Amino acid sequence: MLGIQDIGVHIPKLRSNNFDNKDKFSISDDFIENKLGVTHTSQMEVNQDSSDLCYEAYKDLRLSNSDFSPENIDVITVCTQNPDYSLPHTSAIVHKMLKLPDDCAAFDISLGCSGYVYGLAIIESFMKLSNFKNGLLFTADPYSKIVDDNDKNTVLLFGDAATVTYISQNSIFTSGKFTFGTRGSGFEHLICRDQKLHMNGREIFNFAARTVPGDIQKVLELNNIEIEDIDRFLLHQGSKFIIDFLIKRIGLEKEKTPYAIKNYGNTVSSSIPIMLKECIGDNSIKNILISGFGVGLSWASGILTRNINI
Repeated sequence: MLGIQDIGVHIPKLRSNNFDNKDKFSISDDFIENKLGVTHTSQMEVNQDSSDLCYEAYKDLRLSNSDFSPENIDVITVCTQNPDYSLPHTSAIVHKMLKLPDDCAAFDISLGCSGYVYGLAIIESFMKLSNFKNGLLFTADPYSKIVDDNDKNTVLLFGDAATVTYISQNSIFTSGKFTFGTRGSGFEHLICRDQKLHMNGREIFNFAARTVPGDIQKVLELNNIEIEDIDRFLLHQGSKFIIDFLIKRIGLEKEKTPYAIKNYGNTVSSSIPIMLKECIGDNSIKNILISGFGVGLSWASGILTRNINI
């Protein structure tokens, strides 16, 4: 059955220490640790680009898949809003790096925080329609390319990373039904102008607080599953404050709702698959709810179920 077989992850080793910016931004240890929840942000090397991060994630995937064959890949897609170039599409560059066959489809998806959930639905639907057997979904949004070092709202929060999800017939997790939504009237609250990122943190928080609880209820009902039957809630890692608020508002079990970005930051479309990789080898995790929300303003949620035949 078509679904997620494995995930490769790359988080750059280079880090920026937020405690070094306390005086610059007049912030406290408590703000860094308990509200922002990010002590360090990961940063790619100055000579790297989005495609390079994708390639590093691919190498991580290959480490656990010795029988993996690039010749069998039917399609790749890269979810990014920070491509190498305005054209061509970054997936074409990754295609060259991976030395994939000419009959392999390659396209980009321009989405941010909801991008992994959208991307998973898109590539799986594309593969089913085309009768494809093997696909790769990359996420790579290095915000270090557009963050203003003097902007407290962004430089302390966002980190660079990339992931690749291997979609095949030998799936560990299969997808249920998805929910999607857009509030385009709020697009200016998280925007890149003149190559610099601008974020209205209060409005982004208000958006998440008002939208995500209802969408999670909607996706549970759509998939005919009770909240008690979900083993992990993998919510986009916007900040510790947002995650803590949603846990309380929705009534989620904290043990089932990880917060993972303390040492590398908000990695945009990569935040959910980074956590999902840790779930693949844990057979006690049967049902996972994934929910992404942010830039757009956009949101999407879905249910992943472990394939009991594996």
